[in-house]
Amino acid sequence: MTAMDEQQQRRRRLAAWRGSHRVLARRSTDGTVAEGLAALAAGVGAGSSTGAGSGFVHDPDDAVDVYGGGVVADLERRVAGLLGTEAAAFFPTGTMAQQVALRCWAGRTGNATVALHPLAHPELHEEGSLGAVSGLRTVHLTSAARMPSAEEVRDHPEPFGTLMLELPLRDAGFVLPTWDELEAVVAAARERDAVVHLDGARLWECEPHFGQGLQEIAALADSVYVSFYKSLDGLSGAVLAGPDVLVEEARVWRHRYGGQLFQQYPAALSALIGLEKELPRLPSYVAHAKVVAGAMAEGFAAAGVPWFRVHPEPPHTHQFQVWLPYDAEVLDEASLRQAEETGVTLFRRWGAGAAGAAGLPPGVSVTEVTVAGAGLGWSAEDVREAVGVFVGLLE
Repeated sequence: MTAMDEQQQRRRRLAAWRGSHRVLARRSTDGTVAEGLAALAAGVGAGSSTGAGSGFVHDPDDAVDVYGGGVVADLERRVAGLLGTEAAAFFPTGTMAQQVALRCWAGRTGNATVALHPLAHPELHEEGSLGAVSGLRTVHLTSAARMPSAEEVRDHPEPFGTLMLELPLRDAGFVLPTWDELEAVVAAARERDAVVHLDGARLWECEPHFGQGLQEIAALADSVYVSFYKSLDGLSGAVLAGPDVLVEEARVWRHRYGGQLFQQYPAALSALIGLEKELPRLPSYVAHAKVVAGAMAEGFAAAGVPWFRVHPEPPHTHQFQVWLPYDAEVLDEASLRQAEETGVTLFRRWGAGAAGAAGLPPGVSVTEVTVAGAGLGWSAEDVREAVGVFVGLLE
């Protein structure tokens, strides 16, 4: 497909998604610049229940930030309080935040080796950044599509300075361990004198699965990174949270890496809005994702699809995967036609999936399903009916 063809297809997708009266999740990236600016202005003026002051998420009459301060510092304090850490630093990207965290820990432990999963974000989506930019080396404790076990951490044959755990492990299907398994893995790392860093890009929605609050989850680790544009629908940005000494060092490296931006108030404000509006609703999204996933499985079975998988079932968070034995292009076309012809967006983009992810067979395509506020109105019967229509478009 040429660049022009891809641009036309993108416009077609956006028109179909925007024109759908029923979706499982609305995304800010589906909107226009004007809509995004209007939503940001309206969100700042929304009343806050968190003590932000004057009934606003953040005082709109406050001065803009300049190299931090103002709304950026407000966001950092808020996240440190939510996670129960001593300090937090705002970064323009999670990639930068984690590179800095792992680099700082390598200097403090004297070991530049990071143990992480081969499906973790730095290994699949960052072009070898940990080695190329930060001089770090990675090792893998397991190839199974799950978090490593305590035994695998304990028995790895060479030392590592940091154990990085991605919660949830997105490319394995947004999967999480049990709370007991997580505690055991952390304890095993401590036995090896390794520090523990949490890739918590989607940590916000892990509370229901673990049965623990954000502070209890974060307390297991030495540092944690969280994102704002994934689950909380912010514009961009991330926070690295941990002890004062680590965060102060991270601020120095942030500047060296080019992350000390002149003004960041739109991203910081959108993050505060997400914490105010979306964070309290995430447990309801997680609960309803289980209803949606179960109904999808029933719908595929009723439609006579010879092989499919909803993974994991039930979902661990408000996101999960669907696997079908068709080419991605065929599934994309059926998904778009359903949106265009019926006004229902059931699935978005399909792809081949990450190599080795969850034992994915050859010839199978994968899509990620997110259930958010717009999806709460779907009943199980609505989902089953939509699946039936989708399967009909594949014939």
